[in-house]
Amino acid sequence: MSKSHEVEYCNLELRFDRRLIRNFIKSLIQEGYSLYWNESEQQFIVSIRTGRKLVKLKFQRLGDRYKIVGNYSFKDEKLAELMEKMIGDTRGHAIVKRFKDRQILIENIMFGEIIRMVEISGVEHKVLFQKESGVTLDEMMQAFRSKRLEERIPVLRMELDYELMSLQDALQAKDSEAIHTSKERLLELRHEMLQLEM
Repeated sequence: MSKSHEVEYCNLELRFDRRLIRNFIKSLIQEGYSLYWNESEQQFIVSIRTGRKLVKLKFQRLGDRYKIVGNYSFKDEKLAELMEKMIGDTRGHAIVKRFKDRQILIENIMFGEIIRMVEISGVEHKVLFQKESGVTLDEMMQAFRSKRLEERIPVLRMELDYELMSLQDALQAKDSEAIHTSKERLLELRHEMLQLEM
């Protein structure tokens, strides 16, 4: 990615504590960005100067935690790298669009990992990568023989709680796309839970 290429971040779903915001601000200062921040009871806003443009990142307060809200577009390579590090560190969800010449590269990220990558050139689109989601019979048998089940069920319950919170946020915001995404994810988690509890 070069500095002339634009990167757009959509449908961000990142949740984290105040420490991560402090580390993000520290990284920005170390990279030489001019910035300031403003905090209210509802949100924390970090304003970053990139050339002539001012980018405002909005972090919505959720109790003692935060969630980044909005869609963002950067032409600054280092800022894009820092944003992608934050997505990975929080194991967050996002759709990342990279615009280069006449091509668009779209990455679907879930839990900090790319699950699908599509390249669009004019009217053509090509799937470059798609993470396999199916579980093989051998993998299921290995899971039953190991302690993985005992380890996975508590994690799965936490993921269900997290997704229920996401659905509640989407319902309050009346965001139909986020509601649909959360409901689909809840169905996947429910299906996995039923398989594990058999």
